[in-house]
Amino acid sequence: MDIPVLRETTHWLAIDKPAGLITERNPWEASAESIVFEHLHRGRRPPFLGIVHRLDRVTSGVLLMAKKPSALKALNRQFAERRVRKTYLAVVEQAPAEQEGELIHWLLKSQQEKRALVYEQEQLGSVRCSLRYRLLEDNLLEVQPATGKFHQIRAQLAAIGCPIVGDQTYGASQAYLPNAIMLHAWKLEFTDPQSEESICLEAPLPWR
Repeated sequence: MDIPVLRETTHWLAIDKPAGLITERNPWEASAESIVFEHLHRGRRPPFLGIVHRLDRVTSGVLLMAKKPSALKALNRQFAERRVRKTYLAVVEQAPAEQEGELIHWLLKSQQEKRALVYEQEQLGSVRCSLRYRLLEDNLLEVQPATGKFHQIRAQLAAIGCPIVGDQTYGASQAYLPNAIMLHAWKLEFTDPQSEESICLEAPLPWR
């Protein structure tokens, strides 16, 4: 498999998804799901593979998949109950005014524009989203979303005047790579559904 496997057990598998690759299977192009499925198949009967969470095409980093229905159910529950800790790294065009802080917005998904619209106040049909950020160096942010909404990190950072490099959808002027922005799912912390061990997975930065 061309995609690096970060760790694999009998119940789950985590990869380092490159930017430019979609998460879920699609009949018109390769996906992380289809590539992992072929990796698991290897001539045996078709394996079970469940998508635990998703990363945007333009985002790289840790992507977790379940190899058993019981693991998928348990991991989905951890995400739903916000017991999973997600840490991203993002290079923004302009550093925020504060070294660290919490962003709280109300988000609406625009199907027509295929982007998230964020507001300071609740709107009809909107959902609350929040994240914490910390400036590490220059324009590099460590971001920990408390919620996992559509394009949340990208839209919230752009809303405070700090679009992610390469993210023209949210107003970035600096180019990066085709089908990629400088947003990386760096760490994922969860509980192994079989052993109940605390797991921390880390994917190396692709731009260093």
